[in-house]
Amino acid sequence: MKLLHIDSSILGDNSASRQLSAGVVKAWQAAEPGVEVTYRDLASEGINHFSGATLAALGTPAELRDAAQQREADLSASTLAEFLAADAVVLAAPMYNFTIPSQLKAWIDRIAVAGQTFRYTEAGPEGLCGNKKVIIVSTSGGLHVGQATGVAHEEYLKVMLGFLGITDIEFVRAHGLAYGDEFRSKSLSDANVVINEQLFAAA
Repeated sequence: MKLLHIDSSILGDNSASRQLSAGVVKAWQAAEPGVEVTYRDLASEGINHFSGATLAALGTPAELRDAAQQREADLSASTLAEFLAADAVVLAAPMYNFTIPSQLKAWIDRIAVAGQTFRYTEAGPEGLCGNKKVIIVSTSGGLHVGQATGVAHEEYLKVMLGFLGITDIEFVRAHGLAYGDEFRSKSLSDANVVINEQLFAAA
């Protein structure tokens, strides 16, 4: 099985989402020996945001692209290929200002490709990635699940992945991380219990 591991936090070693997503991958490898992991760090690898230059590069025949356009086209192609090849995705999604990091949004814009991951039909849009499983590591300083403040975070990800046909989605949550040391410690401990005792209990 091929597993794609995506980190998006800008906090490096101080990131709760990075620690937890690494824990999910480790637990997955323990439950299913032989899992092939591809890792992408969106904070350090610097995927450019989708732009007019991106569209121009993709719309220019390969033989006519300049060096910058070729780099842009190659980035889109490699990012999409990684996603398409994956049987499952571990997606670390911290909350920044009530939504996902812009780095993660840039990645989503590269994988949401008509004819590849979704298509429009006479009956409406159809997702083409329904065979994938996604585990979302959701972290935030506050408590937003079920609140209006969480709509552009977890709810957005569920809508976006659902548009691509993905409905097998599980969450590992560590929220309220800014509510003091005791609250943070318990939230992280509870998340690790989910990772180590619940996610792969049937494996």
